[in-house]
Amino acid sequence: MNSNQIWKFHNDVDTDQIIASQYLLLPDIEAMKQYTFESLDPSFAGKVHPGDIVVAGENFGCGSSREQAPSVLKALGIQAVIAKSFARIFYRNSINIGLPVIVCKELYDAVSDGDTANLDLSAGTVSANGQEFTCTKLPEYMQKILSEGGLIASLNKEDE
Repeated sequence: MNSNQIWKFHNDVDTDQIIASQYLLLPDIEAMKQYTFESLDPSFAGKVHPGDIVVAGENFGCGSSREQAPSVLKALGIQAVIAKSFARIFYRNSINIGLPVIVCKELYDAVSDGDTANLDLSAGTVSANGQEFTCTKLPEYMQKILSEGGLIASLNKEDE
């Protein structure tokens, strides 16, 4: 298991803070991803590495239903978003595009920005700072959707 850097954000991070509306006019997610979290950390997209983890407080992804919000996170290589709670539409959009979203109420207060963590999706655990936290374990069918790259990819595989 590799350790992955934690990027910690506050409560009520809305979709406009994840990707501001003016960037939705860009041609695709690849062009948009460089502006991820621009209002919170303008250099975020240049510092994040594939496999890193976003940790947040309550109600992550609130606001609009834009699917581009989880999409830019996935495009940057974010392994998962682990939060105390999620806005329902963001949660659903994330699963649909293949971005793991994990509820773990205790992790937020036990870690700081820049710490490292190891996520075990199949076990429903995350370890950081010498502690192991039990998270909401995704049902097997959701894990299958994620492992196949999202809902559409999963449905397409069923048709093969």
